[in-house]
Amino acid sequence: MSKFQEAVDKYKSEFDKLGVKYDASLLEKVAKACGPSIYNADASKVSTSDQSELDTVKKNFLVGKLGLSDGPELDKAIDKVKDTFGSSNPNKFRAMFYYLLAKEFNKESVFN
Repeated sequence: MSKFQEAVDKYKSEFDKLGVKYDASLLEKVAKACGPSIYNADASKVSTSDQSELDTVKKNFLVGKLGLSDGPELDKAIDKVKDTFGSSNPNKFRAMFYYLLAKEFNKESVFN
């Protein structure tokens, strides 16, 4: 099994633990868009306790990748995704985080 498929399988397992329904095809596309960061233990996760990390998610992913306009709705969506994972969950994988944000804004088409 490829390292990429191992990572995607890990994300699927984590979504199952959270009870979150997911589109496996979209999850793979989002993971692929994350590039090599999914293979790095630190870069593969979003540190939700670090405001600069959340600002980067907003600037680079929500505004840069998804083409959204900066505003309070972006922060609300990030908070909603953080709540989905739960504050005590250390496995806030970037690909899963981005997947949930893309779904939140109905921006799945960006990954087609």
